[in-house]
Amino acid sequence: MGRPHGVDGAFFVEVPSDNPAVFAKDAEVYVGDEPAKVVVSRRGGGNRPVIKLDRAVERGAVLAVPRKSLPPLGEDEYYAFQLVGVAVEEEGGRFLGRVADVVDYPANDVLELDSGMFLPLVEACVRSVDIEGGRIVVAPGFADPQ
Repeated sequence: MGRPHGVDGAFFVEVPSDNPAVFAKDAEVYVGDEPAKVVVSRRGGGNRPVIKLDRAVERGAVLAVPRKSLPPLGEDEYYAFQLVGVAVEEEGGRFLGRVADVVDYPANDVLELDSGMFLPLVEACVRSVDIEGGRIVVAPGFADPQ
């Protein structure tokens, strides 16, 4: 949730979805683990979504959408949240850690591991992602100290 917009409790959505229906009037979002309903939806400066929820929320709160509202993915596609907790190992079997977060950097996403390591989420580094098997395999050399 971003800065306020007007005096009616509406606010800018800082990192909007590509799907405009996510923040449409009557859409359901989650603030923490609690559902909230969008009661006002409009466009503000820079064509960013401005919404008001059916209850007050703190500035900076994270908004999420129900998983059932996510569009289906194609083969070899996944959502970033699905990677959290997945084991990461180097080709050859060396365990590097588990994904703690997927960080959105300007050039590419980065896997932040619970071991403190950061790995670029690019084809040259990530060789395979097996969500069901709970395993990501990365190329040798990316985990070595610089």
